[in-house]
Amino acid sequence: MALGFDMSSEPLTGSLLKTLSASKPGGNFLELGSGTGLSTSWILSGMDQASSLVTVDYEQDLLGILKRHLGQDQRLEVICQDGDDFIASLEGRQFDFIFADTWSGKYRLLDETLAMVKKGGFYIIDDTLPQDNWPEGHEEKDKDLIVYLEGHPDFRVTQLFWASGLMILVKK
Repeated sequence: MALGFDMSSEPLTGSLLKTLSASKPGGNFLELGSGTGLSTSWILSGMDQASSLVTVDYEQDLLGILKRHLGQDQRLEVICQDGDDFIASLEGRQFDFIFADTWSGKYRLLDETLAMVKKGGFYIIDDTLPQDNWPEGHEEKDKDLIVYLEGHPDFRVTQLFWASGLMILVKK
């Protein structure tokens, strides 16, 4: 890709996001790490007209692609901001569905992000299986994240060993 972005979610992940988003009619959705909008489009395709999606990324060029293709959707709010700063600004806000596809909300500010999931809501991450583009030492960080999430007392967890590796958590 001309912009050097090679981190889009896989079609299997997208299909799952579409299916899970359909289970939250009138839902309040959050995507952390918009990229070019591929996962955004899958989430939107499963949402009903009463739902809303906030998607956040700090890369203006990538968001430009997303806005060009999805910006007309009235259910979508696109925010260009550092993910950590955005999460810190959401104190008390709750979501039915959070897809954390970047460091913010996944490896950083995880507890703050998990606290934003409503009871019965989803917290979803991908890329839990080793990836060729991971920096050195990331595999240990990923293993620690998985262990932490599997033992979290507030969630039921399923890990899927397909696509890039996924974890689906539902708040008890």
